[in-house]
Amino acid sequence: MRLLTREMDGYLAGGAWIRKIFELGLELKKKYGEDAVCDFSLGNPDLPPPAAVGKRLAEIAAAADRPFAFGYMPNPGYPAVREALAGYVSRQQETHVSPNDLVVTCGAAGGLNIFFRAVLEPGDEVICPSPYFVEYGFYVANSGGVLRPVPSRAGDFGLDVAAIAAAVTDKTRAVLINSPNNPTGQIYPAEDIAALAAALTELSKGRERPIFLVADEPYRFLTFDGHAVPPILPVYPYSLVVSSFSKNLSLAGERVGFVAVSPDMPQREKLVGGLVFANRIMGFVNAPAIGQAVLLGALDAQVDTSIYARRRDAMAGVLSRTGYDFFMPRGAFYFFPVSPIPDEVAFVSKLAEHRVLAVPGRGFGLPGYFRLAFCVDEAIILRAEEGLAKARSAF
Repeated sequence: MRLLTREMDGYLAGGAWIRKIFELGLELKKKYGEDAVCDFSLGNPDLPPPAAVGKRLAEIAAAADRPFAFGYMPNPGYPAVREALAGYVSRQQETHVSPNDLVVTCGAAGGLNIFFRAVLEPGDEVICPSPYFVEYGFYVANSGGVLRPVPSRAGDFGLDVAAIAAAVTDKTRAVLINSPNNPTGQIYPAEDIAALAAALTELSKGRERPIFLVADEPYRFLTFDGHAVPPILPVYPYSLVVSSFSKNLSLAGERVGFVAVSPDMPQREKLVGGLVFANRIMGFVNAPAIGQAVLLGALDAQVDTSIYARRRDAMAGVLSRTGYDFFMPRGAFYFFPVSPIPDEVAFVSKLAEHRVLAVPGRGFGLPGYFRLAFCVDEAIILRAEEGLAKARSAF
């Protein structure tokens, strides 16, 4: 007797690699002790939230005895929060975004899901550069769509605009980019974004439905070596930004984010209305009340990014000394080194024998690589050097 759909059975058989390795880590820590395992599996920010978050929570708690303190609200979010977010997004995107151009969501994941629910017909395709965040395929499939990965440039994981353009068909509904990128740490420069926008503008001519350009930007705040994430909303009228406060405020468990629509999009109020309705019918209803209230006092705060910069340098040193080939991340908190053997699953298993936990690259659509999340204490990064060296020397 089969309890699940065939689709879900397939998902479980294929597995979510990040969670698999994370659960293996729990077993190893139980067996050998917390300090004996170097766990780089999960992008779970370990830095405490900035002081503004705690201050704001105290203010929220002091007002918790009033009626409807955490009651229902307008589905797009509290008006005051949308007003504040509009200013926040306008500064980042270097264009005027109205409160009516955005919806507060249950994290970036919730934002992507309501967008796909609002615009995808069964069989529609969403193109994304590969490697990509492992959940994208599931989010697209949730609304009957199909994810179409397109390989990034070899070597530096940059956007291959010509390859993306060549992959567009009459079924293409959106191009989804993630910059700074998880898992590679690449940041797509302004000239590549402009080239992609120009290509999509040309390809959209004569179509009944436009091709959307969606930027998933939860790591926008975390860049290194003077690199910056260029704005997307001013360069293409059918563009959207999806983001969250999971990483910059260390609020990963609170699930609060947003979708912002380009102010130049024709009939954008119709798309926003579709996002709001999708938010309701998918069961999110609205973003968490407490998370939204926190934003009112913490939008201009963020964690200490210099700590992540030091960790990146420490991890680069460890990988260099142990002989790995890797791209130096320009943003986010991940390395995506080349596996010493083609079967990176076997290599990741060997790393686990030495109590170093990484995620196979095929979980991100690119076999032959593995991901290391450096949102852990620097001491753990340095302690992993021995295990990384021993695993590599085994092949």
